[in-house]
Amino acid sequence: MTTPWGEPALARFPEDPRDRLRAWDASDEYLLRHLADRQVPLSGTVVAVGDRWGALVTALAAYRPTQITDSWLGQEATRANLARNGVEPGTVRLLTTQDPPPGRIDVLLVRVPKSLALLEDQLLRLAPAVHEGTVVVGTGMVKEIHTSTLGLFERILGPTRTSLAERKARLILCTPDPALRRPANPWPYRYTLPHGIGPVSGRTVVNHAGVFCADRLDIGTRFFLGHLPAPGGGRVVDLGCGNGVVGTATALADPRAEVLFVDESFQAVASAEATYRENDVPGHAEFRVGDGLTGVPDGSVDLVLNNPPFHSHQATTDATARRMFAGARRTLRPGGELWVIGNRHLGYHVTLRRLFGNSEVVASDPKFVVLRAVRR
Repeated sequence: MTTPWGEPALARFPEDPRDRLRAWDASDEYLLRHLADRQVPLSGTVVAVGDRWGALVTALAAYRPTQITDSWLGQEATRANLARNGVEPGTVRLLTTQDPPPGRIDVLLVRVPKSLALLEDQLLRLAPAVHEGTVVVGTGMVKEIHTSTLGLFERILGPTRTSLAERKARLILCTPDPALRRPANPWPYRYTLPHGIGPVSGRTVVNHAGVFCADRLDIGTRFFLGHLPAPGGGRVVDLGCGNGVVGTATALADPRAEVLFVDESFQAVASAEATYRENDVPGHAEFRVGDGLTGVPDGSVDLVLNNPPFHSHQATTDATARRMFAGARRTLRPGGELWVIGNRHLGYHVTLRRLFGNSEVVASDPKFVVLRAVRR
């Protein structure tokens, strides 16, 4: 990536030589050029929110910035990219969206997330640290910035305008108004599940901002809940757990089950744990933020339940699903099962047959299919 501070070498995480997606885009470059062209003072506390793969804080490492991210993979990419470019450990402060933010912010850089709710939550959490002299610059591709995006900056921080577009990227320029009366933070959000969906019927869901379908049960999960395998005890993984509804349903159905909730989103795992605790679920559960089943011992799992994502930010890709399926095969004991729900058009049965040697359709409707693969 070419920047006014040099050309750092960057990669996504985990590195995959087949992956053609870069660890930065034109919006990252645009923001960095803007800082240099306007000679923005970077001597105070510099905070980069949503810096997807560490491009911003790696370029600005000399100014000892703080990164705030919801992504475990993004944070690991940042660590690797900083090391790759010779930055000493501890130079850049790495925080998650669940950590207390800095008490004062002099330069706030915001990489606009896909989730408007996550943007709202983060701006509200950071607003008390923003002062009259804070330089606030957001960035994103044109297709990522909408009137509602600008409205959040305007309502929470102060008067906001946009730049001209360059290479399909745009900047958000905001002037903080300390006298602005900010709305209360509505996150995390709670709602009651409908009836007729098994053990979690009528139960409470707790969703932190940015978690998929924050205000209602999505139709894919609802279909999956109607076709979960019969309880059988053992070690169960809710892989890519989101708000934890599927794993909570399993634990309620069989208190003997030991359920591991895993997601790469700090917001998701916090939601899963809050949902589980809210419903006084019996039995034992573990909550882990990480890259799928990395770190889980081989042959130690009886059942994996998975609704894999097929987007990485704005890009459509099955790379995450493939890693999840491979991790499931490695960690399942012989005879253990992987149950997957996905959109019919994604063709997961092909990948499962290649990895497991088998794939069975458990249930389907015009949009979704539930698949079962057995570790032989």
